[in-house]
Amino acid sequence: MAKNYEHVRKPEWLKVKLNTNKSYNRLKKLMREKNLNTVCEEAKCPNIHECWSERKTATFMILGDTCTRGCRFCAVKTGLPNELDWGEPERVAESVEIMELKHAVVTAVARDDLKDGGAGVFAETVRAIRRKMPGTTVEILPSDMKGDYESLHTLMDSGPDIFNHNVETVRRLTKKVRAIAMYDRSLQLLERVKEIAPNTPTKSSIMVGLGETKEEIIETMDDLRAHHVDIMSIGQYLQPTKKHLNVERYYHPDEFAELKEIALSKGFTHCESGPMVRSSYHADEQVNATSAQRRIKYMKGYESQGDKLGSFDF
Repeated sequence: MAKNYEHVRKPEWLKVKLNTNKSYNRLKKLMREKNLNTVCEEAKCPNIHECWSERKTATFMILGDTCTRGCRFCAVKTGLPNELDWGEPERVAESVEIMELKHAVVTAVARDDLKDGGAGVFAETVRAIRRKMPGTTVEILPSDMKGDYESLHTLMDSGPDIFNHNVETVRRLTKKVRAIAMYDRSLQLLERVKEIAPNTPTKSSIMVGLGETKEEIIETMDDLRAHHVDIMSIGQYLQPTKKHLNVERYYHPDEFAELKEIALSKGFTHCESGPMVRSSYHADEQVNATSAQRRIKYMKGYESQGDKLGSFDF
């Protein structure tokens, strides 16, 4: 119902209690010392205090802090990116080790200026975390890399525990909400992951409150399941600045609970649905026993082949 950013008051259930304890402040200092970016900060995630205080998971944003796309919902800055930093993977791994994370999420700005979309740095980041913290599960959240499936193979060769790629919104609103990305291309990317690594859980998320209908949300669920997506997240869109899309409606927690029930009835193995839910929210709880077994298999293969690990059969 919100049309004016300045005069809209958020419902009570969207008010976040800040918890800037020692653990949170220590991690924030660590990110600066390692010259690392996190989507937790850049995208103004409302759950940053909870996640960082508990040290269960953190979402690292690699490939710099400047995105080549300008999606109308996203707070990450847009422009001409810097040169690739090949020291970044090791710094991310060192941070995961210091933080003793149970689960690490690695995402990135879109790098359409790179032939592989940054897949090489992505894969090396996963491998660096494996070397430092073999017990930590790793989730990757890349862009669509403009549908380059050779780059997708590069990513999957690193053996992530979860492959996450967000469709962000329903089909009808995609052009309005996302820049360059295409609804069907995102679905095809998720499906191709299953062709490459059938046992790797796939995940996708949408925001609500952008003008979609309940029927369109359900259609999106059906589209994701038709492309073999296992996990879904549903959260409330919050306007980061006046320049971004307006919030059309705030969903009540009961509506999110209903959407979760519908998603699970569609066959998703896990669904996080709530006003504050973001793609990485409670990501550590979404890693199942199959992922853990695959991780052990991966490490055995990694050790037998040394630093050079090619395509590995999961």
